[in-house]
Amino acid sequence: GSLEDCLLNHSGKIPLPWFVRFKIVFEIACGLSFLHNSKPEPIVHRDLKPGNILLDRNYVSKIGDVGLAKLITEVVPDNVTEYRDSMLAGTLFYMDPEYQRTGTIRPKSDLYAFGIIVLQVLTGCRPNGLLVRVEEAVRCGTLANILDPSIADWPLGEAKELAQIALNCVKLRCRDRPDLDTEVLPVLRRLGEVADASMKTERCSIYAPSYYFCPILKVCKQSRQL
Repeated sequence: GSLEDCLLNHSGKIPLPWFVRFKIVFEIACGLSFLHNSKPEPIVHRDLKPGNILLDRNYVSKIGDVGLAKLITEVVPDNVTEYRDSMLAGTLFYMDPEYQRTGTIRPKSDLYAFGIIVLQVLTGCRPNGLLVRVEEAVRCGTLANILDPSIADWPLGEAKELAQIALNCVKLRCRDRPDLDTEVLPVLRRLGEVADASMKTERCSIYAPSYYFCPILKVCKQSRQL
């Protein structure tokens, strides 16, 4: 199935626990990093959304539907807005506003979509109007009120940290968004470790650490151990 099916309960299964959601977010970020660091040229997905995040029976995620993915022969600097793609592509609520306005395509265009997905993972809501709701909740200190109510044991501190990462990723201008590899992934890796610890505490054998199943995460883990 897909992440969309699980979040909106199209599959009729038990709601994803918070620690599985945290691991999925980390896996998506790792997948994006893999695309954006591809050689010889970076690859931008251009249509990242929950429906394109595929989950296996162990809830290990893979980024699917790369039909709109685009090789970037020359990475456009964050402060350049003159470059235009020949045709806009993607899904409206996940589409980078700067890309919509200027046609400029960059790896950070995917980061906007990633941020919206993270907000959905936290709230279980559809994307329309979600950004404004989360911004207001964070500003008013009421984030707990809009977290997915199907999960009773949200770790509020970590949820707030994840929400802030998501809000940083959906800044209107690409230049204001964080760097995926140096600013986003380190935080998500740490939150993933919190999730792993919770998995062990809950003794949920079905949710084995993701690097047992995901080759990209396995390589990342091995490289950190060297």
